[in-house]
Amino acid sequence: METLVTLESFVRSAQSSSFSAAARKLGLTPAAVSQNVARLEARLGVRLFQRSTRALTLTEPGERFLREVSGSLDTLQAAIANASHAAEKPAGVLKVSMAPVLGSGYLLPLLHDFLARYPGIVPDWDFNNQPVDLIKGGFDAAIGGGFDLASGLAARELARVHIIAVASPSYLARITPPQEPADLQRLEGILLRSPLTGRLHSRTLRNRAGEQVAVELQPRMILNDPGSLCHCALMGLGITLVSTLSALPHLREGTLVRLLPDWYADAGPISLYYPGHRQLPAKTRVFVDYVVREFKRQDLAGLFDATRAVSDRGRKAAGSKR
Repeated sequence: METLVTLESFVRSAQSSSFSAAARKLGLTPAAVSQNVARLEARLGVRLFQRSTRALTLTEPGERFLREVSGSLDTLQAAIANASHAAEKPAGVLKVSMAPVLGSGYLLPLLHDFLARYPGIVPDWDFNNQPVDLIKGGFDAAIGGGFDLASGLAARELARVHIIAVASPSYLARITPPQEPADLQRLEGILLRSPLTGRLHSRTLRNRAGEQVAVELQPRMILNDPGSLCHCALMGLGITLVSTLSALPHLREGTLVRLLPDWYADAGPISLYYPGHRQLPAKTRVFVDYVVREFKRQDLAGLFDATRAVSDRGRKAAGSKR
C-alpha cells in the first residue's frame, strides 16, 4: 500500500518533468522526492521515468500508471480536504445522554445560545437516569454520575451532587420540624428505590463540623424515579431526600422547605463524559467546551453546593415551629 506522499511525488514529478519542481510544490527536498519515486518503482517492479542530466521523461509503463492514478489521487486529496474542513466546522447530529432533571432544568436553557453559535449542530438528547454505554449507544457525550470510565473515555467533573432533606410547608404545618438527623426517622418518608439495584437508597448525612449520621426514613411511599420525589413532597405526602439541583427551583419558590440546613449527603460528582481521543469531532469538542464554560460562568457547582445553597426562607420556615 503506497503512501499518499509517495504517489504525490510521482504524479507531481511527471506533471512538471522535474523532481525539483515537484519538491517545491510538495514542500520537500528534491532528494526526498527522488527517493519516494525510487521506492515506488521498486515496489511496482517497473521503471517509471527515464532520467538524464537534462530531462525527466516518463516510460511507457510510467505513462500508463500516471493515467490510472492521477484521477484517483485528485479524488483522494479532495476527500481529505473535505474531511479536514468538516472536522473544523461544528456540524451534525449531537447525541447526548443526561439525567432528566439536569437536562430539562439546567441544560435546555443553554440551547438557544449554543445553537445560535453553532447552527449546523442538531441536538439529539436522551433523558435517562441510568448510565449509558457511550460506545455501544452511539453517544457523543453523556452528563451525569455513576458512569464506568471505560478505556478511551475522558471525564470532566462539573459539580458535586449534594442530597438534602425537604418537605412542603403544608406537611411541616402538621408536624414538629426535625432539629437533628435522628428526628427524621420518626417522620413519613418518600423513599427512592434504585432503578439499577432495586434497593432502597439510604443516606449518611454530614455537617461542616465533620459529624456523620446514617438516616433511614419511615417509608410512606417508595418510587424508582428521582424526579418524582419532589412532586410527592410538593403534595405534602412526607419528607424526602433529594439532590439540590432537583430541589432548588422549589426552594426558590417557597413550595418546598429545606430541613436541617446544616446537614447534607455527598452523592458524588456530576461529570461530562466523552471519547478521549485527540481526533474529537468538532461538534463534540465545542459542546464539551461550552458546557464546562457555562458551568463555571453560572457557578452551577456553587449553586448545587449544599454548604452554600442554604435557603434562608427554608431555614426560617423550618425553625418557625421550634
